[in-house]
Amino acid sequence: MTDTSLDPRIHIAQLGANAKEAAKALRSATTEQKNTTLIEAAKALRAATDDLVAANTKDVDSVRDTKPESFIDRLMLDADRIAAMATALEDIAKLPDPVGRTLATFDRPNGLNIDRVAVPIGVIGMIYESRPNVGSDASALCLKSGNAVILRGGSESRHSTRVIVECMQKGLEAAGLPPAAVQTVQTTSREAVAEMLGAVDHIDLVIPRGGRGLTELVRDNAKVPTLLHLDGNCHIYVHSEADLEKAVPVIRNAKLRRTGICGAAESLVVDEAIAAKALPLIANAMPDCELRGDSAAVEIDDRIKPASAEDFGTEFLDAVLSIKVVEGADEAIAWISEHSSGHTDAVLTQNADVARRFFTEIDSAIVMHNASTQFADGGEFGMGAEIGIATGKMHARGPVGLEQLTSFKYIVSGDGQTRA
Repeated sequence: MTDTSLDPRIHIAQLGANAKEAAKALRSATTEQKNTTLIEAAKALRAATDDLVAANTKDVDSVRDTKPESFIDRLMLDADRIAAMATALEDIAKLPDPVGRTLATFDRPNGLNIDRVAVPIGVIGMIYESRPNVGSDASALCLKSGNAVILRGGSESRHSTRVIVECMQKGLEAAGLPPAAVQTVQTTSREAVAEMLGAVDHIDLVIPRGGRGLTELVRDNAKVPTLLHLDGNCHIYVHSEADLEKAVPVIRNAKLRRTGICGAAESLVVDEAIAAKALPLIANAMPDCELRGDSAAVEIDDRIKPASAEDFGTEFLDAVLSIKVVEGADEAIAWISEHSSGHTDAVLTQNADVARRFFTEIDSAIVMHNASTQFADGGEFGMGAEIGIATGKMHARGPVGLEQLTSFKYIVSGDGQTRA
């Protein structure tokens, strides 16, 4: 249970010291131990399904009257979602161990042999909002990559997070590894976040996963290095040579499969040459979505409401889609470049040259052609799961999986060489 009486400074320092010690053990943990941890944690999750659903019900009930339905959907766990969490742990266990990989080898003229080898980062501070499954995914990815993790989930998911961490710790104990390799912050005080961001002696990397407010808070206040996950203002461009029979289902899926995830499409950009045909078909296919468009879109179909300027830069995380009509690829690429958050953008076209141009000129972490933006997910990329979608350009970009949670060091072997 969380404790509001804990001193955040002392509490984070203790968690950090415990994690630092656990990280030492993880550095020498075998692949078998790490895989055993994940397999046993998956068993523990399945066995704790009733307890986890009960804990999650407390979390949901605490915010049901104050949060939108899309938020509730992100927060809610049921038996199927818990089973999916357990399966994700087992999938990660099946992946190759990223630690110890030889990334490069150099043989120098003086006889020195230099290997660049993948190593764990150390201690990861994971700060996230609402979605409790992030706790299990992040823990599994950190453990398989040899890192200890301190979880600071949103206060609204505190009961769920407690049970998830207990399950992860059971897996660690079964593998003979220290339970402190996975810990959760036991206070809901916001000061705890500030302490994590300044814990340079204990935490090697902080990863925020949530809305723009959280990401900007971390960006602006962190002393610890960060790997930022920005909001997903994802665009789909319907080019004049799009196959509408394929495009319309893709657009519906991208927007409405799950509206509350960062890979959900938030803005549709439509070529004017195809808009009169495309927009009514899209409106027909999406009666359960509020469409907000510019004047050209509204003129074509009166089911489309006038959009405000703010709508085109908003991550709705709800059944709302903004629509912009453009005069061809030049204007589409310029519009998306100006309004995208750099997460995921897609083009729907049968023109290979336009697709190649879109790939080159749209500078987002993930760029797609003729596919739903909801594939922007580490699991769908074959990573087992993801700890987030990095929208920056340093160290890691796009889905952050096992390889992205390692650093490297150089191992130099000689035979008595001295430098002149």
